[in-house]
Amino acid sequence: MSGLEDIPPYLSTIAVSYVAYLVATISPGPANLAIMSTSMSEGRKPGLLLASGVIIGSLTWGMLAAIGLSSLLSSFAWLMTALRIIGGLYLLWLAYKSLKSALGSHAPKAMKTGKTRSNIQYFLLGLGIHLTNPKSIFAWVSIIAVGIKPDAPTSITFIIVGGCILLGVLVFGGYALAFSTQKMIALYQSFRRWIEGTAALIFGFASFKLLTMK
Repeated sequence: MSGLEDIPPYLSTIAVSYVAYLVATISPGPANLAIMSTSMSEGRKPGLLLASGVIIGSLTWGMLAAIGLSSLLSSFAWLMTALRIIGGLYLLWLAYKSLKSALGSHAPKAMKTGKTRSNIQYFLLGLGIHLTNPKSIFAWVSIIAVGIKPDAPTSITFIIVGGCILLGVLVFGGYALAFSTQKMIALYQSFRRWIEGTAALIFGFASFKLLTMK
């Protein structure tokens, strides 16, 4: 178990992981588009309930990725190199997708969540959206791999997960609170190209850092 004094050497890579996660959660995807749509059509409470399910789903994937990587890396040192290559290529693909979206003329459409549901159904819908999205686990593996150095203690992995989940609460919860009105959708669409363009740059930087890390 490492102490607080062991954390500073890893702050730069932890920060890169946080930025990559933040950009990934802000960018349009099934989860936040569903939150936006639900908040607009059903109100803030259903939006927050759905967001809660998304957050728990993200935590689930994050913990599984952290535990799995910690166990595997302790037995197979070469796996770190493989994960960096896979994660770097995935982040590069995200950069391409974000750039393509920024240059495109059509804004992403909000996902329809169907008829009014009970509180638990909204929560389960958010949970299901995130757990059944295969991109989520690849994103988590990439994010954790960005922040882990070969000599990093196990605690660094969970610091990354914990910080990312706090960011997820702010982002997904923020979507539910903010996108209760059509004005917020219009405002988002006005700045969509800038947001996606910035996301492409950040994903590209994270990919370069991951692929060139020694």
